[in-house]
Amino acid sequence: MKKILALLAAAVLALCLCGTAAAEGTTYTVGICQLVQHVALDAATQGFQDALKAKLGDAVTFDVQNASGDSNTCSTIVNSFVSNSVNLIMANATPALQAAVAATGDIPILGTSVTDYATALELDNWSGATGINVSGTSDLAPLEQQAAMLQELFPQAKSVGLLYCSAEPNSKYQADAIRGYLEEMGFGCTDFTFADSNDVASVAQNACDASDVLYIPTDNTAASCTEAIRNVVEPACIPVIAGEEGICRGCGVATLSISYYDLGYATGEMAYEILVNGADIATLPVRFAPNVTREYNAELCGLLGITVPEGYVAIQ
Repeated sequence: MKKILALLAAAVLALCLCGTAAAEGTTYTVGICQLVQHVALDAATQGFQDALKAKLGDAVTFDVQNASGDSNTCSTIVNSFVSNSVNLIMANATPALQAAVAATGDIPILGTSVTDYATALELDNWSGATGINVSGTSDLAPLEQQAAMLQELFPQAKSVGLLYCSAEPNSKYQADAIRGYLEEMGFGCTDFTFADSNDVASVAQNACDASDVLYIPTDNTAASCTEAIRNVVEPACIPVIAGEEGICRGCGVATLSISYYDLGYATGEMAYEILVNGADIATLPVRFAPNVTREYNAELCGLLGITVPEGYVAIQ
């Protein structure tokens, strides 16, 4: 009996060693399609890469490509990933995710910096998992708390301009959601939408002319045009509550923000579960940022004469 047990133990050990050797010899290629270069998306991409590098080291390589804000370029990028048979696609922002889904139903796709997956992918009966080859992380901060922040800082305001890109469905989702909270608080809300970066300044001027405060959601086009927006809102002395830190740093006075680096890192951990542990992406629930922080832009608050109450952290 002892001999039999010893032989069985040796066989199990040999199988484990063989499995480990196979795992150690496996390499992975991950394609990353980022919609546009700006602070938030850059941080998410970096966090994603850092997470996988921490777990896989040199066993993972990345093909990182930026679409420069063009959804058609997103399609070209992800189609090249499919042709090259990458092991996984990371789609950074909604248009990149939509392009990846259109390109492949087989390669696992993880999104990040995507606000609402049901809206982005036109999914009915949303339960938290997509049921297809897609999962990822959401950058949705609590919109009710953002509305409460606006009320706390500007209780005398009457009108709020909702400024966002009409080509980004998740921006409209956020605007529609926060409008409900703001109207319950007694604010009047008006949408001011721009089609692309070419008309950001003119639409922002219209919003300033008609509003006491502006709200900008986590909008990629706005995030890439914060200088143009600031050049309008600062002379007009109209404060902006922003959906995320990058926009706030550029043209806002306050935000309830997540860490996009942490969001990307969580996405990288999901990638490891799929690539190495065999997790079923179709049933893997979309995850959210674990923490939010109340932040303010000290410089712009000073210029506009805004006093921020305790509990806010200055953006560095």
